[in-house]
Amino acid sequence: MSPPSRLAVLSLKLAQYRSYDLCTIETGGASIVLYGPNGAGKTNILEAVSMLVPGRGLRRAGAEEVIRRPGGIGWRVRAEVATPAGVIEIATGVEGPEATRRSVGIDGKSATQTALGQHLRMVWLTPAMDRLWLDAPADRRRFLDRIALGFEPDHAEVSLSYDKAMRARNRLLREPGWDPGSNGAWLAGLEAQMARAGARIARTRSASLIRLIEAQNGVSTGVETLFPRAELSILGDMEPRFSQALHGGDDLDSLEVEEAAALSRALAASRARDAAAGRTLTGPHRSDLEAVYAAKNMPAAACSTGEQKALLISLCLANARALAAATGAAPILLLDEVVAHLDTGRRRALFGEIEALGAQAWMTGTGAELFEGLGGDVLRLAVSESGGLSAVAVS
Repeated sequence: MSPPSRLAVLSLKLAQYRSYDLCTIETGGASIVLYGPNGAGKTNILEAVSMLVPGRGLRRAGAEEVIRRPGGIGWRVRAEVATPAGVIEIATGVEGPEATRRSVGIDGKSATQTALGQHLRMVWLTPAMDRLWLDAPADRRRFLDRIALGFEPDHAEVSLSYDKAMRARNRLLREPGWDPGSNGAWLAGLEAQMARAGARIARTRSASLIRLIEAQNGVSTGVETLFPRAELSILGDMEPRFSQALHGGDDLDSLEVEEAAALSRALAASRARDAAAGRTLTGPHRSDLEAVYAAKNMPAAACSTGEQKALLISLCLANARALAAATGAAPILLLDEVVAHLDTGRRRALFGEIEALGAQAWMTGTGAELFEGLGGDVLRLAVSESGGLSAVAVS
């Protein structure tokens, strides 16, 4: 398979962002290697890049958390980005220390975060994700929803609609002496909103996971990975039915209507139980992602740390291949401290897959030697403890 078109950050400018007062990186579309001591600010740069797509970035930080301290008055990330449709300028940030929502601009015009997802896709892997298979289901749902968001940028707004309705329903059910008679219409309206959004969430998750599985198995891309394969499934009330329908070629629109109606009925029937629990116990917000290390038929949670890491890298690369196949453009890869714990063979395999994919990768590590063997167009930047950056030539 020939490499698809690329997405690439051509230039990146930070202002008052975490450890950086001002910082400019001109990439020319090359991949970026940032190396230096821990705490020097390498991850801050990757996080700033991740702010160019919808969401809270790879650290899930609030808009006010990344302001440079002390005395910060806001922050700004500005980038020129190459897309298959041409070069665009993206700007995002907050204007004051009390701001809690970040603004977004595309080519000088105000835009939504969802609009960012129409132009730019990213896949990232960070050390915090190493415990994905051991942590709470919420972390795996977030991982799955990030994958889904790459294929369907509207997934974020649908999820927000579901969450807002669920929070309102929970507040109503927690009120002392709530009365289903007097509040029945209000509850029914919130539950209908949850049901419509919930069915769409389950459908998008299921379709996205199938694309990921096909890419991992080389079905949709013709590429076989040297990283281990995972058998993946979603544990939930709704997603398995969508997965079955997708495999069987059934009418998904009709199933979505049916599943929404079923969820609405289930929510109405569980009001007393949910009121006692203080939260909603039915819906896609309770789903989980299950992974099995295929070669050993072993749950990912029972695998060694190294095996879990290799599975994560495999899934992220499969996600990138699936996005490239679906959209015609390889996504940008943000790989924070990924190579540090890989042996030489796995490191070469990772670099080889990045080159074959044709993706712009932003990678961090503590030493330049970790990136020996990385070919293609690469800009290597040494990051000092003071946060300074200097380009390093490689003979």
